[in-house]
Amino acid sequence: MSDLARRLKQDLEPVLGLADPRERISSYHDMPYALFRYDPEDELELRREVADLANRLEQKAKVVTSISLAVCLEEALRTQHTPQEWYEAERDQGAATIVETVHAALADDPVLVNLVVARMPKAADPRRDIVFILRTGALFPMYRVSALLEQAKGQLVVPTVLFYPGTLDGAVGLKFMGVLDADPNYRPKIF
Repeated sequence: MSDLARRLKQDLEPVLGLADPRERISSYHDMPYALFRYDPEDELELRREVADLANRLEQKAKVVTSISLAVCLEEALRTQHTPQEWYEAERDQGAATIVETVHAALADDPVLVNLVVARMPKAADPRRDIVFILRTGALFPMYRVSALLEQAKGQLVVPTVLFYPGTLDGAVGLKFMGVLDADPNYRPKIF
């Protein structure tokens, strides 16, 4: 069993399987979410293991909702320009300029957070519903996960796990995709 699979089964699953996982998933009552850190090169294994985890939790009468940040990002970008316009802008202005443009657009407009929140279960029950936020690497290098979580604070009411591709830097520092400087501002529990 890989380290990723072991941590999902032995560390995260027992918490999510509780009658009310909120107290064990976070120390903060207004932040019922946690991060599950994995090595970026393990993305495909993570997707398989998370699908299996969702099946096991559903057998325990949990309702799992998966949200793809890749899909949300694509929709958010479409509110600004068509995909063809983005491609042409990158060709004409270069990737670095487009990364800065996308970052500014996402930082100034809560469209991405709104798309994530809109996918949360309706009439959610924190004892039954669980949300998995996946495909987080799609935000790299344009947008930091800590910014997304800070903007979503108070809007996530059910136990939520954001699957984070990156490396640990100290006890609570995370390097997004193992590349960006460590962000020491993560208050959620890191599995």
